[in-house]
Formats: sequence, C-alpha cells, structure tokens
Amino acid sequence: MRKFSLVFVAAMLLSTGSIFANDLKRVEPSETLSVQISKMLKENTFDLKENSELTAQVRFTINNEGEIVVMSVDTKYSNLEGFVKNRLNYKKVQLDNYREGKIYTVPVRIKGQF
Repeated sequence: MRKFSLVFVAAMLLSTGSIFANDLKRVEPSETLSVQISKMLKENTFDLKENSELTAQVRFTINNEGEIVVMSVDTKYSNLEGFVKNRLNYKKVQLDNYREGKIYTVPVRIKGQF
C-alpha cells in the first residue's frame, strides 16, 4: 500500500511538472507575420473575374532592422510579381522575436471579387 501511494505521488509530480513546463501563450512569428503580409497585400487593383485567382510563392527574409527583403516571387504572372515586390520589399514588420536571415516562404493568393 505504501509503495502504491509513493508511485502515485511520483506520477502526479511528473505530470504536473510537464504541464507547467509548456509555454501556452507562445505566438508563432510566422502566424503574425502572415497576417501583416495579408494586410499589406489586401488593397490591390487586379481586375479578376469571379472565381479566378492569381497565385505565387514568396520567399523572403527579415533584415536586422525588421524589414522584409523579398528574395523571389515564384509565379507565372509578371504583374503579380511586381505588385508583391513593390508592396513587401523593405517594409517594416512588427515581430517580438525573429532570426535575422531566416528564409520564410509564404503562399499568396489573390481571388476575384464575388
């Protein structure tokens, strides 16, 4: 009986210790970054038909001043490439912690209005 209670107490300590060790309020920088990028690209003048869309894969990094540096825009639409580079390149973003030089890839999709 005594061994059972000792094992039970040890198991409870280990499980509560691991629960408190997890950081529950952690915010992923890529999530907040994608929201900021979405806001920068929201206002556009593309004249798209209903149910049509333009897509691209944007590769970029963040410099030491917290600015986006676009490395490449992989798309078959040249006007979308110029638009994305114009809207994002050297624009400041608000991030608490980021690694300078890390390469991010974000998919961009601009859909026609309904």
